[in-house]
Amino acid sequence: MDTLLAELTALETELHHPGTPCTRERLERLLHPDFHEVGRSGARYTRQVVIDFLATRGQVPRVIAEAHRVESLAADIALLHFRSHEVAADGSAFHAALRMSVWRRTAVGWQLSYHQGTPAAL
Repeated sequence: MDTLLAELTALETELHHPGTPCTRERLERLLHPDFHEVGRSGARYTRQVVIDFLATRGQVPRVIAEAHRVESLAADIALLHFRSHEVAADGSAFHAALRMSVWRRTAVGWQLSYHQGTPAAL
């Protein structure tokens, strides 16, 4: 389970753009064809909307994600739980959220199938 946690945490971290944005090609590989999301705001997003947004994002946010844990839901499905927040230029934290991601192991590797963020206290 530790190996799975490390692998899914690394894949999830790619989506946070640590230092550089993901390419459109990488996003298309990471996001399952059936991917959809309910964001921290409560808004629903399709796979294409998320890919378009992340691939064209000019400013890369500084996201801190922590307290990751994973649950195996089936042989090829896992649920990743974690907390996150963004860091402003002055170092202050904002947009804290509790997050869950459903990952599916497919022929191309682990792909994100569903993601949800819920506002949380800092």
